[in-house]
Amino acid sequence: MHRVWAVATNTIRQALRMKVAAVFIVLLLVLLPVMGATATGDGTLKGRLQTFVAYGMSLTSLLLSLLTIIVAIYSITSDIEQRQIYTVVTKPIRRYQLILGKFLGVVVLDVALLTLFLGIVYGVIVLMPRFITASEEEQAQIQSEFFTARASLIPPLIDVSREVDEMYRWLEKEDKLVILYPNYAPAEIKKLLTKRIQLERRASAIGQMLVWEFQNVRPTDPASQSLFVRFKYDVSVTPPDEHVYGDWRIGDLRGLKTGIRVDTPVWREPRRDPVRKFREIEVPASVIAKDGYLAVGFVNPPLNDTTVLFPIEDGLEVLYKADSFVANYVRAGLLILFRLVFLACLGVMAASFLSFPVAILFCLVIFVMGAASGFFVESFGYMSENVGRIYTYTIQNLMRLLPRFDSYNPTQYLIPARLISWRLIGEVALIMVCLKAALLLVLSLVIFSFRELAKVVV
Repeated sequence: MHRVWAVATNTIRQALRMKVAAVFIVLLLVLLPVMGATATGDGTLKGRLQTFVAYGMSLTSLLLSLLTIIVAIYSITSDIEQRQIYTVVTKPIRRYQLILGKFLGVVVLDVALLTLFLGIVYGVIVLMPRFITASEEEQAQIQSEFFTARASLIPPLIDVSREVDEMYRWLEKEDKLVILYPNYAPAEIKKLLTKRIQLERRASAIGQMLVWEFQNVRPTDPASQSLFVRFKYDVSVTPPDEHVYGDWRIGDLRGLKTGIRVDTPVWREPRRDPVRKFREIEVPASVIAKDGYLAVGFVNPPLNDTTVLFPIEDGLEVLYKADSFVANYVRAGLLILFRLVFLACLGVMAASFLSFPVAILFCLVIFVMGAASGFFVESFGYMSENVGRIYTYTIQNLMRLLPRFDSYNPTQYLIPARLISWRLIGEVALIMVCLKAALLLVLSLVIFSFRELAKVVV
């Protein structure tokens, strides 16, 4: 272990002497405070905080990811190209100890820099409300909607398989499949029909009421806590002022079906909100029934003169406090650290058999594909049947080996103050670090142990 740590400390010194590392560090030291002072968002205090968190965390993650790749690759390839490695491997140090030392040095550097810059981001977040003029209402809003960690309840998708099959058979009978869905496989056509019908179920015509029901809603302190209904409108015809009215009813709405009076209060709130923008309604947690039942109802009043829709992915969710902002922020940092550990292993593995420019290109391709893996997976879903079959048996299996950086982006949790659960942390640690990153590290140990570093010339 002493030899591994000696290589690690030497790797850290080597990285700190690199000009690119100095440039990245100075950029973050300068840009993070500047971004905090210039972030505007939607003009509100909450919007400014959300904007800074989004850009600050993303910039920190991006630059540290690039720095990790560069340092991990350069620390090995430079020793080989400058022939310094000959003086190392001739000493009583094995090749696997050299690789482990390089990896450990990069990870220790990542931990130190990540702690530093996340500390700066956190300091700016805490100080921003003190230097920005905001009303008491806005100050209270950020405490309940930003400086917290809220569990999320999403309405379950409605099973529309029977309706999809009936519509598919009707389109097939009327010979409209070729016209409406050319070059689409039957499975993809049914997938599109499913989304269409499910969206219709989440559409409220004029005067119609939509109801979403939730079971086993258990906040920690219903007497003092609040619930938040987070929603986003879409419309069939956009109003001139891009605002729609809504009559919300939240609580135990089972009495509307049965006519039986319920003891739990029902919160009613008429509102006027912009379309295609997230908004939240705060209600007391006392509206939850004793058996954990909660219903959220929306009535589309005649004032709108348009159909109001709630998108399937993020149209509506119920949030309630489950943890503190600081604990959630620490878990967000762990998600970034897991990404850096994977990239360190990837860089070490690439440097074990490739030259510096080729290894950089290889790692950047993997990094970009991992950052946009969701886009690639969704794009292949709309290919023709023959291409889709080829994708299923080839590229799809390769995509599963890539890390899903976009699925574990911490900003998508911090911006809406959504809880990052320890279960998610464990899942990412198991898949990204213990399986994928460990596999790359083992491959680098095997490859480098058999690599010919110098040829004997007679």
